Amino acid sequence: MSKNLSFIQPRLKHWQTLTTLMVVGVIVLSSGADKSIHTNLFSIQPAIAQRITPGDVWQKVYQQLPNLPRENNYISKENGKVAENNTLVNRLIKYHIYTKGRAPIYRLDWKLTLADYLGANEIIYDTSYPGNDSLRENPLEGDRKAISRLTRSQRDALVQVLVNIFNPTSQNTLSPNSNTTANPSTSTTPQPPQRGGAELLK
Repeated sequence: MSKNLSFIQPRLKHWQTLTTLMVVGVIVLSSGADKSIHTNLFSIQPAIAQRITPGDVWQKVYQQLPNLPRENNYISKENGKVAENNTLVNRLIKYHIYTKGRAPIYRLDWKLTLADYLGANEIIYDTSYPGNDSLRENPLEGDRKAISRLTRSQRDALVQVLVNIFNPTSQNTLSPNSNTTANPSTSTTPQPPQRGGAELLK
């Protein structure tokens, strides 16, 4: 009996060691896979940011929409001079991407951001609004008024220009330079009436 036990015990230790090594291997491999998936998922957005910076975008927007208000007469806290490059569109882009974490390549996300400015979606907090920390006066109230003065077609054109710049392959809608107005002939089915905040997202 004792001979049998002395024969079995080394084999049991051998199998235990193998089992332990297999479990450790599976854990290491699975954690590596998770890490690579995580890296791939979160490297998509920075890739867009590397190609296009908000500083480039706001200038391109004003090139295509020269009549858009600039709202760039605020004084810099740093040097006491007018911060000409701190424009409405620059702040809008920073709020959209960095404050709200919304994708810059989808029309709906930009419409939600504009709805924030119009008070029809999420609250914009003064303390986290772009420009609050760098300008002597928080530009939020002035930016809200500037966005509210835009017509629906101007807001649509702004959204389309932003999407086209961030995602050039998606230019499949109306040209942003055209006067975009509602065309009754394009709708074949009656649309239910829309009220309140939903009206702003049409």
